[in-house]
Amino acid sequence: MQNTSDLIVILGTGGTIAGTAVDASDNVGYSAAQLGVAQLVAAIPMLAARRLETEQVAQLDSKDMDFATWQRLAERVATHLARPEVAGIVITHGTDTLEETAYFLQRVLAPSKPVVITAAMRPATALLSDGPQNLLDATVVALQSFVGGVLVVLGGAIIDAQQVRKVHSYRLNAFAPAEGGHVGVVEEGQVRWLSRPLLPLLPLIPLMPLMPAFGLARIARSVDAWPRVEILFNHVGCDGAVVRALLAQGVDGLVVAGTGNGSLSSGLEAALRQAQAQGVMILRSTRCDAGPVSASETALPSAGALSPVKARVEMLLTLLGSSD
Repeated sequence: MQNTSDLIVILGTGGTIAGTAVDASDNVGYSAAQLGVAQLVAAIPMLAARRLETEQVAQLDSKDMDFATWQRLAERVATHLARPEVAGIVITHGTDTLEETAYFLQRVLAPSKPVVITAAMRPATALLSDGPQNLLDATVVALQSFVGGVLVVLGGAIIDAQQVRKVHSYRLNAFAPAEGGHVGVVEEGQVRWLSRPLLPLLPLIPLMPLMPAFGLARIARSVDAWPRVEILFNHVGCDGAVVRALLAQGVDGLVVAGTGNGSLSSGLEAALRQAQAQGVMILRSTRCDAGPVSASETALPSAGALSPVKARVEMLLTLLGSSD
């Protein structure tokens, strides 16, 4: 059934949504992560009547997101979700690495309550800032959601963590699902679900494939002990030199964004097979905006439909799990 609790916990991590600029007409030359999450909430009168708690987990530009912040954020989300009075969590985040954090939280926690991540493409000081509406919409989704799992809400659209991708560098509607449609939309304070019929009497159900939570305990080690996983691209003239350089430095896993259906140049494939023979984990994704990479017995392992950055998250967790 729909959440009967009414407390929403809003966790702040910084980002453009908390950014400021000297000139209100400047949507590019701003400083991210300048305002606290409590300030963002206080600037939205419609949230005054809601039962809310705020907590500042981090204050950074999401281009600088790191493993230590991921650990702390996952722990705080899990702690609040365990409270029976909490209906859901809202997280304010920068847009640059939002899709990675969303997928990471889904895989680590597989939450049964809604965890809604929101952001903004314009700073809080912009003439027409998108942050306040996005934060209001995210709170509405957390309260009205019939589904558990990590969702992303921007521009009135609701996208699940597995599908969400940033598809434009500047526009307000910068996020879209990789394939398929949106989970739902927020319209004048009400959620309209699109991806499947959701009846009021249904229990909370996950939108993503039923993968068990990886677990907080398995990511609790020092970030210095996390595996090193890098992403590289296939491209014209790619000869595998980068792979050999990374091998010399020491690397635990490589995600390659292949061309088309994960295809690789002969030189790159040879270098990757050499790395694989030395114990380095390899996954083939695609540099295309959408579509899976077909698996083959003769090809290097496929990342399926995961984008390169999400395949990297999956590989990080796999390597962390294998070293338990």
